[in-house]
Amino acid sequence: MRTIHFYRTEGGYCPVEEFLDSLTGKQAQKALWVLRLVEELDVVPGQYFKKLVGTEDIWEVRAQFGGDVFRMLGFFAHSSFLVLTSGFTKKSRKTPRQEIALATQRKHDYLSRQEKS
Repeated sequence: MRTIHFYRTEGGYCPVEEFLDSLTGKQAQKALWVLRLVEELDVVPGQYFKKLVGTEDIWEVRAQFGGDVFRMLGFFAHSSFLVLTSGFTKKSRKTPRQEIALATQRKHDYLSRQEKS
């Protein structure tokens, strides 16, 4: 079992909540269904959850509704504590480098704030 947490900036802004709020009702329902799978299944099928190769341990939660493909990126803060840093609609086969860079930057921010508290 995993626990999913949404990254918040120091000022309280939550990019994943904003992303989920931008989706239609059915799209959000599918994304939340996939998040439940990630939390509840010991082995999540690769079509829904996978580690991105060549990154600093960034993971990708994958959801699809109709022709729309959604991704949420994050990292493990502890062995079963997944912190999602961002979400976006995927328009190409590869995950955009700027999204990976943003997830990595937010990972470092989150971990440095955890060390201070």
